[in-house]
Amino acid sequence: MQGKVNVSGVSTAKLKVLPQVEMDALLRRAKEGDEAARQKLIEGNLRLVLSVIQRFDKRGESPDDLFQVGCIGLMKAINNFDPTKQVKFSTYGVPMIAGEVRRYLRDNSPIRVSRSIRDVAYRVLQCKEALLSSLGREPSLEEISRELDLPLKEVSQALDAICAPVSLYDPVYADGGDPLTVMDQVRDTKNTENNWMEHIALRTAFGTLGKREKEILSLRFVGGKTQMEVAALVGISQAQVSRLEKSALSALRKSIS
Repeated sequence: MQGKVNVSGVSTAKLKVLPQVEMDALLRRAKEGDEAARQKLIEGNLRLVLSVIQRFDKRGESPDDLFQVGCIGLMKAINNFDPTKQVKFSTYGVPMIAGEVRRYLRDNSPIRVSRSIRDVAYRVLQCKEALLSSLGREPSLEEISRELDLPLKEVSQALDAICAPVSLYDPVYADGGDPLTVMDQVRDTKNTENNWMEHIALRTAFGTLGKREKEILSLRFVGGKTQMEVAALVGISQAQVSRLEKSALSALRKSIS
């Protein structure tokens, strides 16, 4: 969307921003039913819509469609905003616009979610909008959970299920050079270089052990057997099992130290 001059027939280069004083006055008049004030609010906050839909410009959707959907969210925000509360309109409007765009993406998502999870997600989103209107801020998952009398885990899973998929190659930051992608920001805490090296060293060391030592260690630490159980399976005494186990472990430590 960067560099695009016209979105849905609107010149983005000419989008105006309302001064805060004028914004407050128009919000009060719109709340009283002044349609002209409402129209000015819509025109004066199109830049806000544009800033929100830029978060979704890598989803493969038409910018024109996203802009129109965002404008619906803007109109809902204007209709529901309470100017008597000490909250900036942008603080209230951005989640409303983003929520409308997410709903559109969810309904057109290529990933199909079960009906039961989708029904829970709809209830969660409706509750979220109602709380946003009454609280004047984004509600927490705990507040939504209490309001719907649903387990917190179920609320979280329902919202995760309807999130639009993100490509590992989506850029998250660019500063003139090569952009950082989602893949660059994902850390693998399990298969780290150190873990791989230790795994290779251990496997190499294990290969140097005798057949019986390998069998005893496998039964003890993979099979979870006691020394008595290993002795019965292998056909030697527990004392022999203990001696062979200690010898094998000592050899492994020396090999990988």
